[in-house]
Amino acid sequence: MASLNETPRADRVHIALFGITNAGKSSLINALTGQEIALVSAIKGTTTDPVYKAMELSPLGPVVFIDTAGLDDQSELGELRKGKTLEVLNKTDVAILVCDAQTGVTTYDREILCLLKEKKTPLLVVMNKIDVLAEKENALKQFAQELGLKVLGVSTKTGKGLKELKEALIRIVPEDEAQLQIIGDLITTGDLVVLVVPIDDSAPKGRLILPQQQTLRDLLDHHAVAVVTKEDQVKATLDNLREKPRLVITDSQVFEHVSLQVPDDVALTSFSILFARHKGNLKELVKGAQAVKELKDGDKIMIAEACTHHRQSDDIGTVKIPHWLKQKTGKELVFEHASGYSFPDNLQDYALIIHCAGCMLNRQAMLYRISQAKEAGVPIVNYGVLIASLHGILDRAILPFIR
Repeated sequence: MASLNETPRADRVHIALFGITNAGKSSLINALTGQEIALVSAIKGTTTDPVYKAMELSPLGPVVFIDTAGLDDQSELGELRKGKTLEVLNKTDVAILVCDAQTGVTTYDREILCLLKEKKTPLLVVMNKIDVLAEKENALKQFAQELGLKVLGVSTKTGKGLKELKEALIRIVPEDEAQLQIIGDLITTGDLVVLVVPIDDSAPKGRLILPQQQTLRDLLDHHAVAVVTKEDQVKATLDNLREKPRLVITDSQVFEHVSLQVPDDVALTSFSILFARHKGNLKELVKGAQAVKELKDGDKIMIAEACTHHRQSDDIGTVKIPHWLKQKTGKELVFEHASGYSFPDNLQDYALIIHCAGCMLNRQAMLYRISQAKEAGVPIVNYGVLIASLHGILDRAILPFIR
């Protein structure tokens, strides 16, 4: 289990390595980190499912390396492994295409290169095993000319080129990845912010859920004053403050109850709406909420969660949201559920997609899911935006983000 002091995987820069089997992807991860993280073997297809490893890579800071299976895997499970590898593309912040100096550029390398270019993913091309080449510089020039891209030569055996690769990684990592804030750009030093955190059967024992933890940390990082209270103590908490808070942030499940206790002249939003902006596209998700009034009897609704957890009797995704939607629309709706890192391919079958806050996904993965829904012509909304809309307080809830 990860320490609470560690940066969550979803907030780390995702660096994925692609290439054919035995190109040296696993060896390169081990060489870059100075640790035996990935299993290395001369047997083709050693890496099967993508392997994720959270690391501190100086001076980049917290990153996740993703070691993927070779695209040329011809084993019985090869196509399934290839599918898993291609799924990684949707959450990749920076890609490293690892080519084998002995094999040269293959059709599989070109395939992944085309996909990365289509997605406009920041990319480095590495020619591994250059220690076996007699004329290294000429070979690199030839590879670069063939691909139309700069090619870095490395050898995980001798260590040659690793320093240059790290420097190139530092330059290519998207700058806004580290600067993306949850709430820091909405507050100033000394601002008072009240966090409303229900403690019920669905709350994790002995700790806060990830969006609450991260919001609290972001407030402290920006020198704000945070007051944490439960949903039935909001009014008493506000009455005991000597000044009005800059903002009240609540768990979405108690949005309506909390809104009745917070005066109209105090800004109010939810953790889930903060994450709609932090991880995704708030404007697109607000647009998705407007599709509720167009729902008809028999429409299929997809409720997607990026994590798996034990369902409570009043679970937000399987119980509360379906109940609120039926109550609001008066329609007989069909609900289907997806959880974990997989996202359905048949999105066009649904009238609406309702997604969780996405705290377990990195921003690239969440934006990809939103773009998939948009391409399928299906509106998408997240929990917080939808709940605020269903309870008639969406305009108030997004007001802090309108400038």
